[in-house]
Order: sequence, then C-alpha cells, then structure tokens
Amino acid sequence: MKSPYQILGVDSKASAAEIKRAYRKLAKELHPDLNPGDKATEQRFKEVSQAYGLLSDAEKRARFDKGEIDASGQETGFGKDFSGGFYQRHAGGREGAKYQHFHFGGEAGFDDIISDLFGGQARRTRQGPLRGADVRYSLTVDFLTSLKGGEQKIALPDGRTLSMKIPAGVEDGKTLRLKSQGQAGPAGGPRGDVLVEISVTPHPLYRREGLDLHLELPISLPEAVLGASLTLPLVQGRVALKVPPGSNSGKTLRLKGKGVAGPKGASGDLYLHLRVDLPDKPDAELENFLRDWAGKNNYDPRRKVGLA
Repeated sequence: MKSPYQILGVDSKASAAEIKRAYRKLAKELHPDLNPGDKATEQRFKEVSQAYGLLSDAEKRARFDKGEIDASGQETGFGKDFSGGFYQRHAGGREGAKYQHFHFGGEAGFDDIISDLFGGQARRTRQGPLRGADVRYSLTVDFLTSLKGGEQKIALPDGRTLSMKIPAGVEDGKTLRLKSQGQAGPAGGPRGDVLVEISVTPHPLYRREGLDLHLELPISLPEAVLGASLTLPLVQGRVALKVPPGSNSGKTLRLKGKGVAGPKGASGDLYLHLRVDLPDKPDAELENFLRDWAGKNNYDPRRKVGLA
C-alpha cells in the first residue's frame, strides 16, 4: 500500500499548506464530475481524498508517522518503538523457551500493560469504541450557487453518494462538515465526519469581497454624458438604476443590501464600477461631431493629473 505522502506526491516533511495545495491540485484534475465514466481516475480520486483526510489531521498524521495507524487510518497496534512487531520482540523466552510467559497479576493488570505498550489506546477502547477517520472531499461550486445556495451530490471514496446542501453565501475555501458520514470506526465504533472543502469558480462579471459584490458595468457614451435610467438583470433579479449625467469611467455606484446574504439577515452591498464603452465599429456621424466639438473646446483630461 502506498503511503499518503506518495499518493499526494509530497515529501514526508511537507508543511500543512504544501499538502493542502497538492490535494487541491489533484482533486481538481481527478474529480469524477470532470472524468465521467473513468473508473481508474475515480479510484485515484478516492485514494487522494483518503490520503488528504489522514494528513490534514495533525493528530492522525503524527500517529501515522509513528507507525500507530496505517494509510487507511486503521490501528496497527505498534509505533516506531515496536518496529519489529510485538510478536517478534517477545518470541524468544527465558532459558531457551520458545515463548516468554507473562504474568498479568498484582498492581499491573493486563489492561495497564497493554495501555503502556499502545500509548494509552486500550484505555480509550475501554471507555468506548474508537471513532472512525474523517474523510476529506473537495467540491467545486459555481459562483451563483455559492451566493444563492443549492444542493449538490458528492461521491465518497467508499462508493456512497450523499446529497449535500450548499448554504447561501458560502465562501471559497470554506470547509463544511457532514457529521457521522466518514469512515466507520473499528470494532463497531462510530463513523468519523466528512469534511467538504468548497472551491468556488470565478464569475466573468462579478467579484466578491466578503459580503460585498463588485461589478464592472459598461455604459454607452450618451449614457455617460446625458445620464440614463437602466434596468439590470443582477443576481438578485432585475434592479432599477440611475446613471447620473457626466459619469466618467471609474465612477462607482453603490446599491445597499444587494450584495451577498450574510448571517442573521445581514447583507453586503453591490458596487457598480462604470466603464464608458464606445461602439466597436467607427461611426462617421459621431466622429464628425467630436471633431467639431474638439475644435471649439480646449479640453485636456490629462491636465487633471499633471500629465499635460
């Protein structure tokens, strides 16, 4: 079995950030939604998700490095101090006997000795079955779904498919937890969780900053000079907007409460950054008008910024 480091293609000394970058890169390449019907790639995606689930958990990673758990997160029973295995270390008994006899009586009972050998694991087992390992999953969500919320299915490494609710306003890089949907615990222990890291695809028009949205809005030359009343199909629906006369490129209009819906009813704002957009094809009438206008007006916009 490959180690989780080999599966993710990172060194055993890699930082948590390096492990996360390697996982996100592989998850995006191998995601089943991008490789429909490719069983080999789907299996590789499952291995990558399982490897990241182990290495992203500092405690589990430390236990794996010590040899206490294997690459699947299951108990091995031995750490580095027991690299030969319990059986091998005690296979030679005293006075040439094949196996050494242990007496677990008195102050040190069997559970205490096993607890010492296995780093306290037996004590935890006596308190209840061990919890299963968490499973890491990377889910790509389109920009509008991240704003409005929705529902999406995810395929887990063990073959199960879950329907997951995407909360409205979820941010890129946010991790959502599906409780008790991870790996089953050993000896009938409870399942771990599924930790879903959200990756939001960029939008060609909108840019998000916290709960605020930013949009570069093209306007025509007449709209910029004379002003205009517009109705725009924005993410919240159609919105009426007034462009003031004499609006230059770079002027920003703010629409309060039209940003991202936040917790407890709070919402961000939408900022519209105006950009004057000329026709693609030259217009002879407009050109003639501007030549006449320029000849009568000595206007130099660069003078405002000291570049005249």
